[in-house]
Amino acid sequence: MDCPRRTLPGSVTAWQAFFFALTFTEVFSQVPLFFFSLSLSPTFWISSYDRDSTFNVFVGKGQLITGMDQALVGMCVNERRFVKIPPKLAYGNEGVSGVIPPNSVLHFDVLLVDIWNSEDQVQIHTYFKPSKCLRTIQVSDFVRYHYNGTFLDGTLFDSSHNRMKTYDTYVGIGWLIPGMDKGLLGMCVGEKRIITIPPFLAYGEDGDGKDIPGQASLVFDVALLDLHNPKDSISIENKVVPGNCERKSQSGDFLRYHYNGTLLDGTFFDSSYSRNHTFDTYIGQGYVIPGMDEGLLGVCIGEKRRIVVPPHLGYGEEGRGNIPGSAVLVFDIHVIDFHNPSDSISITSHYKPPDCSVLSKKGDYLKYHYNASLLDGTLLDSTWSLGKTYNIVLGSGQVVLGMDMGLREMCVGEKRTVIIPPHLGYGEAGVDGEVPGSAVLVFDIELLELVTGLPEGYMFIWNDEVSPNLFEEIDKDGNGKVLLEEFSEYINAQVATGKGKLAPGFDAEMIVKNMFTNQDRNGDGKVTAEEFKLKDQETKHDEL
Repeated sequence: MDCPRRTLPGSVTAWQAFFFALTFTEVFSQVPLFFFSLSLSPTFWISSYDRDSTFNVFVGKGQLITGMDQALVGMCVNERRFVKIPPKLAYGNEGVSGVIPPNSVLHFDVLLVDIWNSEDQVQIHTYFKPSKCLRTIQVSDFVRYHYNGTFLDGTLFDSSHNRMKTYDTYVGIGWLIPGMDKGLLGMCVGEKRIITIPPFLAYGEDGDGKDIPGQASLVFDVALLDLHNPKDSISIENKVVPGNCERKSQSGDFLRYHYNGTLLDGTFFDSSYSRNHTFDTYIGQGYVIPGMDEGLLGVCIGEKRRIVVPPHLGYGEEGRGNIPGSAVLVFDIHVIDFHNPSDSISITSHYKPPDCSVLSKKGDYLKYHYNASLLDGTLLDSTWSLGKTYNIVLGSGQVVLGMDMGLREMCVGEKRTVIIPPHLGYGEAGVDGEVPGSAVLVFDIELLELVTGLPEGYMFIWNDEVSPNLFEEIDKDGNGKVLLEEFSEYINAQVATGKGKLAPGFDAEMIVKNMFTNQDRNGDGKVTAEEFKLKDQETKHDEL
């Protein structure tokens, strides 16, 4: 039998016993109760079991007959003894009038259920302690813990596990029985300990009026889930900080980040990874809980950090969803990118050829290679892998605005990196299956070819002097009416001989057709001399 402690003189015992004596209750009516049975004969008996309460008494202080005082010494909790007491150690040759005859031998069947001493203190036995313990419970901390509450004999009287809800309370300010207030101090989150409390530091002589009898020692098996102090702020632990951090996040920035969310004991409650989508939000403007608003400030792109948020900066006493009330939250975050709505593009030129005098401008036709990626390095697209260039007319809306801006004033052979915020890229929506919403984009560009475009507003220009008899030259059959076929044949001939130039990068046939349509004022499919005008002769059309 495991018996860490035995009854000593001066100890208070609570015990059960059968006592066979008709009026034994009267004899002990002025002392604490215990369970007992005492017998004198098969028909004379009395039992503490009948009263459904233990007999509680100090041992070795003359509160019991001498024989019982001696018999209880050295007993363990849950030990059962059969005690035979001769008359000289009981009630002698006088007995108890009307109850116990003179010279009676007494027989007790005793079961010890509790033991304590007035000098006892709270006993603490830690049977599990986490290897990492950054903080322990202090006075005025708020804690959440699970417990099983038993008496010394192992009888369960209460359990938070059965209620499936933690016990949440302040420590050291009188919200708990004094013994529990003391027993919880110094615990780490994740620690498990057994706290044994004598009755004078628990519910004393009266018990709690319900499940706990008077003078009961209590045993609490406690597992601490989390703790915080109302004065706590967030705590930040940097896990990975990139060496190259040109800018840190500020209030008003828009962040995209991944996270795992757990309680202090490691219980998982949410993860952006499980949704395969970053959490995207403005920071410092109340879009997230205050603790995260603060914890996301000053991060670098690519940084990983742990943010611990006390409940008053999280979801408070009420909690939310599967987050219990008054819970401390732990977020392990990975910052993918961030930008500010006021940001413009960023251009870094890595190489320029010696002759870099001809710079790209609106209307120029460009051929270039690129790698497109996210700020965290995730590759989105590459013309090099496709083995063909990307070709556009600058300023024509063929690429996102940020790319159009990033290709300006670039010379053939130049290599540059262009970083494009989402409002100048693909915005909040992104491109389904290709570009995430609100993503900052990184383009590594090499310009391979530049064909100078036409002046703004022109789709065709003359490289030579314009013939004074232009209409007549186009109208070869001289019937005073130019058809689309005649017009197209003439313009293409001018381009072929270098006398004229069409805007590069566009469909030549469509340009010529649009030029003809603009000249065909009445829309009858023919251009007359009266309808035909050059660019400098009108302000509404771009052709000729």
